[in-house]
Amino acid sequence: MVECPAGERDPNDSRSFMATMRTLFLNPPSFEGFDGGAGSRYQARREIRSFWYPTWLAQPAALIANSKVIDAPADDLDVEEVLHRARGFELCVIHTSTPSFDNDVRVAQALKKQNPDMRIGFVGAHVAVLPEESLKAAPVLDFVGREEFDYTLLEVAEGRPYESITGLSYRKNGEIAHNPDRMLIEDMDQLPSVLDVYKRDLIIENYYIGYLKHPYLSIYTGRGCPARCSFCLWPQTVGGHVYRTKSAAKVVAEMARARQIFPQVKEFFFDDDTFTADLPRAAEIAKGLGKLGITWSCNSRANVPYEYLKTFKENGLRLLLVGYESGDQQILNNIKKGIRVDIAKEFTKNCRKLGIIIHGTFILGLPGETAETMEASIKYACKLNIDTIQVSLAAAYPGTELYRQAMANKWYDEKTLVRNDGTQASAIQYPHLPSAAIEAGVKRFYSKFYARPTPIFRMLVGMAKDPVERSRRLREGREFLDYLRGRQKCAESRA
Repeated sequence: MVECPAGERDPNDSRSFMATMRTLFLNPPSFEGFDGGAGSRYQARREIRSFWYPTWLAQPAALIANSKVIDAPADDLDVEEVLHRARGFELCVIHTSTPSFDNDVRVAQALKKQNPDMRIGFVGAHVAVLPEESLKAAPVLDFVGREEFDYTLLEVAEGRPYESITGLSYRKNGEIAHNPDRMLIEDMDQLPSVLDVYKRDLIIENYYIGYLKHPYLSIYTGRGCPARCSFCLWPQTVGGHVYRTKSAAKVVAEMARARQIFPQVKEFFFDDDTFTADLPRAAEIAKGLGKLGITWSCNSRANVPYEYLKTFKENGLRLLLVGYESGDQQILNNIKKGIRVDIAKEFTKNCRKLGIIIHGTFILGLPGETAETMEASIKYACKLNIDTIQVSLAAAYPGTELYRQAMANKWYDEKTLVRNDGTQASAIQYPHLPSAAIEAGVKRFYSKFYARPTPIFRMLVGMAKDPVERSRRLREGREFLDYLRGRQKCAESRA
């Protein structure tokens, strides 16, 4: 039989339809409210209770007929309940992250104790970068899936010999073995839709994102990002720097089906690293969505030309999630953002003119940060007058250029990326800027941005128009104030 290239499968090959093990795909319980699993870019407990869809688990689950996805954080499941639901499964795949790794190992140990015959493997950026270290640290693991692991896991579930599976690291005769890398998937159209897995295994009402309408639904239409941002985790560890996409026609057809399957969904989010990286394709998809009457949002860089923004808005775009990161051009240069402050300002002005809502993300503690640049970013965000913001701390994850810089320059204050309550910690500090000062900047950023009349007015208007929105915002407001108080205590304890 002719062997397909790694990462590719011939639909006419009978091996594609082999019987598979009963496979559990698990986003495990960890810190309360922790959103660091199979769809999150910001691996920590958020300002308000928020969860992204576990798409990186749902996708391989869609390939394996005998499978189930359990998203413990979103469903508020503890370890005991997970153990109960895991009975009868032969294979368990757990998505892990750098902050939650130790906890996830404990969950794996509990599963193995309950069923010693269960095969257990880890996937995710952390183990993709550190397969040897991960297997040594966790003897309970049978294997680690590296790179894009969809077909790697399918072949494990089919019971193929580990030696024959590319992209796999595993134990062999008491030693750790690493098979050759698996090629990235080039034809994304070959991947089955995750919609049926969502319908079968997830309670979509459990997924909240503060700036998206509820309930929302997110999918990937492509993987990889051509940008080279030094801090960004997924392109540097799993997805790569080539934007590989589903065809526009397939995306539009999938969204038409999504609307039928999930009539309660109020907004669809394209969670591609940068959906706007291929603007002609994005415009083609937008026009198809416009015909369907779908409200949608996506990740974007702050450099989309006006004519494309206009096309998007006219065809159902509501919101753009935009990574501004900093208001200081030198910092943007330091992290290889590839964005100019003046271009970002013009982009934002155009979005405002067209009525496109912006949720802007900023990061404090990036290389080059000072007390002055933090204040400049706060003023910059206020002047942009975007609708909502997220402020996070620079996190140097293994496999990223920022991690290598932090280690080489001894910028690490501690190796803890999140605290015991799951909130993000500043693991980076500089001789002129200690961790406590960076963390204090987060609270100051939020306070100065949201204490202005404009954001308060926008929120009050939205609450007045919609009683459901009013109830939601009041709950989120309480959670946000609790978060800020926690931030203040953390900063004071480290001062």
